[in-house]
Amino acid sequence: MRGSNEMVIIGVDTGGTFTDFVFKDGKRWGVFKLLSTPSNPADAVLKGLEHVAGDEKKRIIHGSTVATNAILERKGEMTALITNKGFEDIIEIGRQNRTRLYDLYYRKEPQLVPTELRFGVRGRIISSGEELEPLDMDDAKKIVDRIRSLGVRSVAICLLFSYLNSSHEKMLGELFSDDEISVSLSHEILSEFREFERASTTVLNAYVCPKMKRYIDTLIENLNHDDTLSIMQSNGGSISADTAMRESVRTILSGPAGGVVGAHRIAEMMGYTKLITFDMGGTSTDVSLVDRNPTLTVESSISGYPIKVPMIDIHTVGAGGGSIARIDSGGSLRVGPESAGADPGPICYGKGTEITVTDANLFLGRLIPERFLGGHMKIYPERLKGYFLSLSKEAGLDTLELAEGILSVVNATMEKAIRVISVERGYDPREFALFSFGGAGAMHAPFLAKLLNIPKVIVPKNPGILSAIGMIMADVIKDYSLTIMRNQSNIGRQELVELFKELETRAIEDMKMEGISGKDLFLERYLDMRYEGQSYEIIVPFEEDYIDLFHSMHEKKYGYRNPERIVEVVNLRLRARGLPEKPSLKRSELRSSRIPNDAIIDQRDIIFDQKSLTSLVIERDRLRPGNRIPGPAVVVEYSSTVVIPPFAEAEIDEYENIILEVSS
Repeated sequence: MRGSNEMVIIGVDTGGTFTDFVFKDGKRWGVFKLLSTPSNPADAVLKGLEHVAGDEKKRIIHGSTVATNAILERKGEMTALITNKGFEDIIEIGRQNRTRLYDLYYRKEPQLVPTELRFGVRGRIISSGEELEPLDMDDAKKIVDRIRSLGVRSVAICLLFSYLNSSHEKMLGELFSDDEISVSLSHEILSEFREFERASTTVLNAYVCPKMKRYIDTLIENLNHDDTLSIMQSNGGSISADTAMRESVRTILSGPAGGVVGAHRIAEMMGYTKLITFDMGGTSTDVSLVDRNPTLTVESSISGYPIKVPMIDIHTVGAGGGSIARIDSGGSLRVGPESAGADPGPICYGKGTEITVTDANLFLGRLIPERFLGGHMKIYPERLKGYFLSLSKEAGLDTLELAEGILSVVNATMEKAIRVISVERGYDPREFALFSFGGAGAMHAPFLAKLLNIPKVIVPKNPGILSAIGMIMADVIKDYSLTIMRNQSNIGRQELVELFKELETRAIEDMKMEGISGKDLFLERYLDMRYEGQSYEIIVPFEEDYIDLFHSMHEKKYGYRNPERIVEVVNLRLRARGLPEKPSLKRSELRSSRIPNDAIIDQRDIIFDQKSLTSLVIERDRLRPGNRIPGPAVVVEYSSTVVIPPFAEAEIDEYENIILEVSS
């Protein structure tokens, strides 16, 4: 059905269970899902690409879990670390911060680089960038020979103050130039101070790079010569496959970032600039705040290892459709963070024996069994009664109280997560719209909106595959940084402009290699700023009044400002943003508010506040822009179910999104 010579644009998101494809071929949009292949994720990706586009010319933007899984499962490459003599244990010592201060059984995650693979070399650059002691090349060559003899396939090189003077790191890197050993230099991965975070980030990059390179090479070998492949980053932008093979650490946690970008782009077309994104899946929920643009952070971690590259700030909690309900030792009802996962899954999937959030939704009538996954997956509501009777007896509740209690508890967990990224950071949720996606999100979003007094909930088409949609909506983005450590009394705006020029020259050249230049390239300047004596910084846009802007942002984040204190600029931060050709969503005229007769496929009794209310069951694909749906009702589609409670009313907008207006 194609018949178009245009390039097919494809977004690919690899998940734990499914690999999702969103594609645009000429004027036609399409979606496709198939089971992932964990043993070799490339198999599912290539099979899906063949199904979607065959031999046609393709532009592919891919969100990969390869780097993330390599760290979580500790299946990266055997890696060595070279640093200054006496600093070999920097990644083990870390900082004195403890995330679980009162856990007597807490043990650190074992290091990715064991003690025997950490090497110290003689030579020293000092804090001014000057060479105090030359690099001992004899010592360095012995270390390199030792690394080769141990069969190491990847090396992280991180020396003190290399962000000021990288000569020693480059000399060490050149010693591996004739090897197949992958080398990650810290001044290329993260040109900033704080040697522990820089070392950790460089080690992570070295650990995952070879595996990522093999994966991308496999994809490229099986693509056509004129196909292009870009990889999604955790900062919300894409990069070329070549860059991703060198700087793989930037692809960690890129899947959830794709969802935030997709929500941001769709909401932007609709005219919304303030969003709280809500992505509820089977095991966890991801939330993020968008105030004109997604919120970035440089203080992330994975499996306890710090990552200091810019990432979209996403807060995750262990609450999803598969979260297990239980009664704790004090007699209280708990839900999650343990999950039934895909196997055995919820009770209604046929094998599970512990009640989950999905089971509670089904028990209350909010899931339509014969329409689950578009009718392609059989579920078993008849299995629920005995398990609910047993747990309700233990809890001292009747079965309906138990089911609604489970949903209330999980909603409270997700409400708290949203408060963390909004109220606790100085934002009023009432000024935002809740953008819901993920397979389970639209069953809970209206209830969260009511709890937080959020007036509107947005549910896009195909909410279960929004991360893949976000990938084809993403810009090409590269981030650069430079530590300068100067306070406001000894550096002015013009000198900062001059310092930015070096980063800008590098960015322009790098973006040319990404295929971006001229009017499609935008450079955004930021400063990492703090009051002198503070330990951490705030990222501030470099505007005319950047000092005043810092005071305002500090007050919003921490509740106070102190104009009498000296302000310090720690890092320059440059974001190069390229705008490739992107598909736009079709906009239709609003028509009748009346729901088409063929869209109403059934009526069911659904429980809300322990009352059984007759509710419409509506097929989403048959709704048209302008249609209004009073609650209570359930809207079914392939990738998700939308619950419209009695306190909400829904409307289909020009882009076929569902907008729920929630009464307080």
